[in-house]
Amino acid sequence: MQTQRTAVTTALLAVMLMGCGAGEPDVPKEASGTLEQLAEQARCAKPDVRAGTAELRQASCATDDGTYVLLTFATDRGQREWINQAKDYGGSYLVGRRWVVAGDERTVTAVRGRLGGAVETAPSHRPQSSHGTHH
Repeated sequence: MQTQRTAVTTALLAVMLMGCGAGEPDVPKEASGTLEQLAEQARCAKPDVRAGTAELRQASCATDDGTYVLLTFATDRGQREWINQAKDYGGSYLVGRRWVVAGDERTVTAVRGRLGGAVETAPSHRPQSSHGTHH
């Protein structure tokens, strides 16, 4: 009985170790800072700041990885509310502590290699076009 238990434990450990990092690129420690500091870390040389309020700051970035929007938030609650509303439109979001990168999946994954964070995705909820005819 002890040998069987040891074999099962060893097998589970082997599976867990094989799964660690499998297919997962090296992800750095999650970045933090101001909008400008995060843009620099993400290699966005010329962030186009589009919005700035006490609650939210937003900039557009165009890099070799693609085009994306970088947002910073004053509060965790404000960030979560924004993400929840944005997900109604679908898309990919790289989420850090009080910051978000919104863009296509390939771009978000590339930026994650510099900023860390977690990727959240949502399916598109766009209405299907109707091709019926009306008489």
